[in-house]
Amino acid sequence: MQTREMVFGALLTALAMLIPTAFQGWLAIYLPPFTATLGAHVPSMLAMFISPLTAVLVGIGSTLGFAFTLGPLIAARAATHIVFGLFGANLFLRGFSPVRVLLATLPVHALLEALIVIPFGFSLYDAGIVVGVGTAIHHSIDAVIALSIRKALSQANLL
Repeated sequence: MQTREMVFGALLTALAMLIPTAFQGWLAIYLPPFTATLGAHVPSMLAMFISPLTAVLVGIGSTLGFAFTLGPLIAARAATHIVFGLFGANLFLRGFSPVRVLLATLPVHALLEALIVIPFGFSLYDAGIVVGVGTAIHHSIDAVIALSIRKALSQANLL
């Protein structure tokens, strides 16, 4: 792992852990069983464009951040960041554009988050419609934010 990759990975992991804590009051949406903290996927999405290892580490950081603040159900949903981040990072390594990576990871992300709530006793409607569709919308919003930040970092020759 290169120094630059380690630094970006550490910063993104710190953000992934901080966002659930700092943004719960004013950037959070609650429609049980769905919750969304705007910006929460951005560190995982940016990590995909650095390396698969970075994506996995940031996903773990996101899982821990949500576990500390919102408990096991939301932490389980956040653990899907590890999987969709690894998937997206591998697509990026194969030459997919950032936009295509984020589009390809959207259904994987939404499906995983929908499936992960079923063992917690939620109905298929709650899992599929409330969590699945909610996650797809949340993923889309955070993807726009991540692409904007990635563009700014690229223009500043930081990425």
